[in-house]
Amino acid sequence: MQTDQIQIHDLLLRCIVGINPEERVKKQDVIVNLTLYADMRQAGHSDDIDDAVNYKTLTKRVIDHVEQSEYFLVEKLAHTIAEIAVVEFGVQRAIVSLEKPGALRFARSVGVVIDRTAADFE
Repeated sequence: MQTDQIQIHDLLLRCIVGINPEERVKKQDVIVNLTLYADMRQAGHSDDIDDAVNYKTLTKRVIDHVEQSEYFLVEKLAHTIAEIAVVEFGVQRAIVSLEKPGALRFARSVGVVIDRTAADFE
C-alpha cells in the first residue's frame, strides 16, 4: 500500500440525510474530510496531471454526489463517497470523515470515519 496522501479538508456541503421526518424535508450541513492514498511517484517525476489523481475533478464529483443525495444514514453517505474515490478515481484507499453539525444536543457535531479500499467494492 502506498503511503502518499491527498488530503481534502472541511468541505461544507448540504444534503438530505437522516431518519427523522424533519430531516427528510430540508437540506442540512455536512462536513466532509478525505484522506486519499495513491502512488504519486510518477506525477512527481513527470509534473503531468495525467499521471496524478485530479483532486479538483474528484472534489467536484463528490460535491455533486453529496448535494444530490438523500440517504438515511451518514454511514451510507460516507461509504458512497469512498466508492467514488476508489472506483471512479482509482485511489488505493480512501478514509472519509463525515460530520453532521448540530445532530446531537450539547455536541458540536456527530460523525463517522470510514476506511475503504478496492477490496470493499468488489
